[in-house]
Amino acid sequence: MNNRDIWIVDDDDAIRFIIQDSLEQDGWHCEVFSNGKDVIEYIEEYEIYPALVISDIKMPKMDGISLMETIHQKRPNLPFLIITAFADVDSSVNAYRQGAFDFLPKPFDINELRRLVNLAMRKKSQKQGQEGEKISAGIIGSSPAMQQLYRAIGKLAKTTVNVLISGETGTGKELLARALHNNSPRADGEFVALNMAAIPAELAESELFGHEKGAFTGALSPKIGRFAQADNGTLFLDEIGDTPLPLQAKLLRALADGTYYSIGGRVLKKSRARIIAASHKNIAELVQRGEFREDLFHRLNVIKLDLPPLRERKEDIVSLLEYHLEQAAIKHKINKKNLSKQALEKLSNYSWPGNIRQLENLCQQLTIMTAGDIIDVADLPQLENKEKISEKKISNWEDILIEEVKKSLQNNESDIYQNYLRKVEDLIIKTALETVNNHKNRAAIKLGIGRNTISRKLKD
Repeated sequence: MNNRDIWIVDDDDAIRFIIQDSLEQDGWHCEVFSNGKDVIEYIEEYEIYPALVISDIKMPKMDGISLMETIHQKRPNLPFLIITAFADVDSSVNAYRQGAFDFLPKPFDINELRRLVNLAMRKKSQKQGQEGEKISAGIIGSSPAMQQLYRAIGKLAKTTVNVLISGETGTGKELLARALHNNSPRADGEFVALNMAAIPAELAESELFGHEKGAFTGALSPKIGRFAQADNGTLFLDEIGDTPLPLQAKLLRALADGTYYSIGGRVLKKSRARIIAASHKNIAELVQRGEFREDLFHRLNVIKLDLPPLRERKEDIVSLLEYHLEQAAIKHKINKKNLSKQALEKLSNYSWPGNIRQLENLCQQLTIMTAGDIIDVADLPQLENKEKISEKKISNWEDILIEEVKKSLQNNESDIYQNYLRKVEDLIIKTALETVNNHKNRAAIKLGIGRNTISRKLKD
């Protein structure tokens, strides 16, 4: 085995050529194969292995996961970099659990591929843990933003670290939390959810930690708290930003050393619950305003996942509509309704301010109320695109730019071309970062550039 040998396995000729050409420019030696079976036959004939395998998942004769499983029987530490155009929660988690070094959805940035190749060559790949129940929990979508989430779920599949999920109301934060639980070592334990915004402040402590009989007026019997219920499982604290400040100190202690007292209790209890928290609010801003403890924020924010609003992943709307119409038909025992082309087009262009929750409710409504099997535009409720109203107030930016360039030309300014390119580039990157709360990965995905490009531009 040559420590610079990389095998590329993909049934797409163009993909193989692009990867091979890019990596060989970096000094790697590449062999290419169109399917997994050819790789196994090559190994059997020459009895050699590469230093790294880059493989697609869906291929004729033998898929990428089967290829990885077969090779890992004899070379368990040989790193695999899985690439695929069919990314979802299950395939991502499965890839990591079967021993993939990393998981890269198509279309991918070639610089990101190069970075992962260099990283794989420096680190020894370790075989992922036991096969567990793989539940996608209704998380649907093939957009770049969702593919990033699938990769994150896959990478977190062996861990029990605390996770903080941010996202607008209705984006599916609890679904993501359940997927993290179901694909974790705690999957056999309970998943316990508590919405901190839905319980009165005076009852929040009792809900979390429980109380003893007689601890306060009305405490006629002892009560087990959510921490105890989630022992050896996962405690999902939704809308964590609404936790009362006095309770945050007690919650911090439970997270810091895994111990707590129930209300009125004298026995120190231990907690082995994994914490997944979520909020539609910007917790960092709450910290700056003194409304949330900074030390608690850092305890929760070990890993941060951002759920994008539906308007930022419009390519997923069709599949979400199809899924929720089917689920609504099953729930109400009604024949599945199908959207007409015109109705589908209208819903695809809608901004969905209520996100997936709004979409799911609409599917329930249409399934019950539509008389026939086809849902047409006339069957849809009135939907107003708020985004389009604000767009009309914005002047034509092209005309403004033309006038500014004319002024610069008339004033005989120097380096006009480069100066304007730099200003436009800076403005685009700054606006994208502001739109996604300074999350570089999401900004890069939306702009169609590499994350390293954004980091380099910010440094410059």
